[in-house]
Amino acid sequence: MRFLGLIEKLSFSILSLQQASKRPFLPKKPSKSIKQLSLNKWRLQVERAQYDVQRAERRYRAVEPENRLVARTLEADWERSLSELSAAQAELSRHQHQLQCRLTDEQRTHISTLGTDLMRVWEAPTTTDRDRKELFGTLLEEVNISIEPSQHNVHIVLRWKGGAISHIDLVLNRRNTPPIRTDEDTIELVRRLSVHHSDSVIAGIVNRQGRHTAHGDRFTANKIGNLRRYWNIPRFDPTLTPQEGELVTVQKAAEMLDLAPSTIHRWISDGFIAGEQITPGAPWRIRITEELRARFVEQPPEGYVSMIEAKNILGVSRQTVLQRVKRGELSAVHVRCGKQKGLRIKVLDNQISLFNKLS
Repeated sequence: MRFLGLIEKLSFSILSLQQASKRPFLPKKPSKSIKQLSLNKWRLQVERAQYDVQRAERRYRAVEPENRLVARTLEADWERSLSELSAAQAELSRHQHQLQCRLTDEQRTHISTLGTDLMRVWEAPTTTDRDRKELFGTLLEEVNISIEPSQHNVHIVLRWKGGAISHIDLVLNRRNTPPIRTDEDTIELVRRLSVHHSDSVIAGIVNRQGRHTAHGDRFTANKIGNLRRYWNIPRFDPTLTPQEGELVTVQKAAEMLDLAPSTIHRWISDGFIAGEQITPGAPWRIRITEELRARFVEQPPEGYVSMIEAKNILGVSRQTVLQRVKRGELSAVHVRCGKQKGLRIKVLDNQISLFNKLS
């Protein structure tokens, strides 16, 4: 609607100019000398193209048949010259046709009457966008546009060929720029991680996962804190986490079970200890329960054998034994000290293995 209003204002300005001048804006008849100069330019281009074609043909026919590579190159030059000649001849014919098209007296009278009703000409179904553009280009001498972004206003000054000046003011559409926000998945991940980890640890986790801030930067502890405060996410408080039966870090679990942290990581990988991870890349956490404490003993209980003996009895590999322990099919304990220190597996003596002979 705003564009139509602009066109309507322009049309009224054109109409006022037309009525003031009392003369139709019709193109002047070109003189004979101007027409000849225009056609001579295109005739010269045709003659030049004909000369290039003749020269390319002579060079092609003069080459020896044995020089096939040279012949192919000259043949391509000949074909290109023929294409340029055809284009030049078509352009000359088009200009000759344009100069021959003259307005009759009836057509000039009809165009003069159209000047009193430009809106009808503008909205006519036969008037194309290109015609409208040429109409303005014929009547306008200069257009100055001043934009005021702070006031969302545009001031247009039109200088017509008759010397008149028109002023038009338009209001720009106000576009609401969408706010820059962190993606919802990252916000939800920070919400879950904040229950168990500090801001610095969370920043390391999300960076390892390849996540970025709303501006494309890497996360830091300060940026995680700002994100938490904006979305009202509580901060991690280690004093509120119970020690018994709750999740603890690997370092804390190693202190409680009197083991090295590397051993805890190895037992998590082997399945002897169940570890929990909130998201890939987050630190492992161990749930300390009485059942877990009972797996670490000073002396091996009755019926528990070493890993080597368990493999021989079951006839399987070490990895298969650990997988059965992980699934709960076999019981296992870890002996802290002594000559029998290490992992012990409880294997039933009546189990059939590959090494047992059936009687």
